[in-house]
Amino acid sequence: MPALCHPANNYLIHIDSDAPKTEHEEMIEFVSGQPVFTQLGNVWIVGKHNLVTYRGPTMLATTLHAMSMLLRTCNWDWFINLSASNYPLVTQDGSAWTILSRSFAEYCVVGWDNLPRALLLYCTNVVSSPEGYFQTLICNSEDYKNTTVNHDLRYITWDTPPKQHPRTLGIKDYKKIVMSNRPFARKFEQDDPALDKIDRELLQRHGRSHFSYGGWYLKSDKMQECVLLHGERYDQLKPGRGSRRLRALLTKNLSGVNFSRRRCR
Repeated sequence: MPALCHPANNYLIHIDSDAPKTEHEEMIEFVSGQPVFTQLGNVWIVGKHNLVTYRGPTMLATTLHAMSMLLRTCNWDWFINLSASNYPLVTQDGSAWTILSRSFAEYCVVGWDNLPRALLLYCTNVVSSPEGYFQTLICNSEDYKNTTVNHDLRYITWDTPPKQHPRTLGIKDYKKIVMSNRPFARKFEQDDPALDKIDRELLQRHGRSHFSYGGWYLKSDKMQECVLLHGERYDQLKPGRGSRRLRALLTKNLSGVNFSRRRCR
């Protein structure tokens, strides 16, 4: 969480109902015991935990439920769905790009025509429905089919032939991860040295418990571990070096040739 935290963002955490009870308790204790989260008030935990599997619409239903909760409770522009194995490669100042716009999220939840509901019913009998639901919906919607960018903004590599899950990234992948210009990567082992290198060189974090560099997060000259929060600084952005990499990626994918060639038709 500290690697992703920014006052301008809102966070909704869902823990699978199959997860150990201790994991639920530890997350609640972590969020409630973190002064920054308490002061910002922008981190919530889903109270009713759902079972999440690749069969049927359970993962999809949980995502739609999260979107519905966030639409009712706060203002935001972009919705991004991250698993625990996703890790940021850029600081949060200047990296608000994601897969679903708020407008499209409202369409998925409210469904002012019958397509979202009909497609959701169809997904009841489909394996891995999250991998096709939003793509199918947006490409068959008259309002949104010409607004897509065919990129998931994540660095992922696969075995040959590909298996169900991507291969685990490590320190040997670091250069390729950075050169990809993507804002997220998955998946990593929890204590892999690559995460420490990403924290230190890309996110400018001094330890796992510290937050990423940003205009809202100040480090004292005398005490590097000191965090100073000022309400009037919450909207100040100081993009890190990763913003240039992200800009290059987005510029390439939004260019006239790439955008028109790779969008839904």
